[in-house]
Amino acid sequence: MERKIVKAFLNWKNNPKRQPLLLQGARQVGKTYALLSFGKQYYKNVAYFSMEESKEITGIFKRDLNPERIIRELAAQSTQSILPESTLVIFDEIQACERALTSLKYFAEKTPQYHIAAAGSLLGVAVKREKFSFPVGKVDMLHLYPMDFEEFLWAIGQNRLCSLISESYETFEQFPLHETAIDLYKTYLVVGGMPRVVQEYADRQDFDFVTVLQRTLNDSYIADMAKYATPQETTRIMAAWASVPAQLSKENHKFQYKVIAPGARANAYEAALDWLKAAGMINKCVLVSDGKLPLSAYAKNESFKVYMVDTGLLCSKLDIAANVIIHTTPAFDGFKGALAENYVMQALIANGINPFYWSSPGKAEVDFVFQDRQGNIIPLEVKSADNVRSKSLRVYQEIYKPVYSIRVSTKNFGFENEIKSIPLYAAGWLKK
Repeated sequence: MERKIVKAFLNWKNNPKRQPLLLQGARQVGKTYALLSFGKQYYKNVAYFSMEESKEITGIFKRDLNPERIIRELAAQSTQSILPESTLVIFDEIQACERALTSLKYFAEKTPQYHIAAAGSLLGVAVKREKFSFPVGKVDMLHLYPMDFEEFLWAIGQNRLCSLISESYETFEQFPLHETAIDLYKTYLVVGGMPRVVQEYADRQDFDFVTVLQRTLNDSYIADMAKYATPQETTRIMAAWASVPAQLSKENHKFQYKVIAPGARANAYEAALDWLKAAGMINKCVLVSDGKLPLSAYAKNESFKVYMVDTGLLCSKLDIAANVIIHTTPAFDGFKGALAENYVMQALIANGINPFYWSSPGKAEVDFVFQDRQGNIIPLEVKSADNVRSKSLRVYQEIYKPVYSIRVSTKNFGFENEIKSIPLYAAGWLKK
């Protein structure tokens, strides 16, 4: 399956100042597959080593961190040549071997001619927990997220539709296949962007198999909690994780600790949320009190919303039947706005946009605000249907006079009253 991150891999490969690449991301977002596919396409050979599966591999790093010796012994263990420039060396699940992570510093300093790429699912958790010696300034870092809607369309053979959406986004003209794209957007909400799940859907077109696989992935996340946390920490992490759907079910989606458990307090559960964020399982959106530059200066870190890393996993945790979402059952009206918000948050994060949300006490609340490429602060409101009346966006416009605003909804492309109307299926094009 085609992934957009390949362009970033190529830039890294061709950079004369290249350092070892460190690829982070949640479990099952496709890090290993992406690196292996890239290596097999753009290198003479690939030398792959999993730090979780072999004690012999991790043992190679115990003697010392001389990169030339490490390369010789890795080559002998894999029974293949490891050549400068023409071999991609992959250290998978590098958080399982602290010294392998530290060795990246010496590969950068002493043997930059070797192309080293490392991947870690729970690296943020492991580094914080074990106090690893992180090679600060000696690695090039990238983050891989679940497949976005465009990558999903590529995977199911809808490349031409993607090109047409891009054309309409550039011209802001009405998209003639609007209803078709909306239907596929709803399908994406159910399937999500985890590559194994997307492949399952592409192969079978059967939501029953999709649901089974999503439950397995959710269970694997819970297993990771037990593996990388103490029993007490695991209990709190699991409780915080289980509360995310309920947090999103509330009218304003603001995270409240009391939803986790009666009487729960921030001092008991902040670390659990930090763990989930470090593991890539949630995205946090923090409140800003003012829509001015820089947004981070006005952040109120005690007030935030939490979204799941993937809409498909969210639907699985909620046990929502596919037909409820695809056919827009009236009984689902109360949650479809939260699901659309989660989807847009995913699209923003995957595009390198770090959004906040804005609130004026007692007056209005805008779902997302972010800085565009020209340095403008842009408000963005999400509507899960075509009823786009919005008092909050008007209030924000009156106070801050943004150069334009964005409304993402089921309506087609358009522009009026200084508001850009972007259909939900085109949220992933916002970076452009």
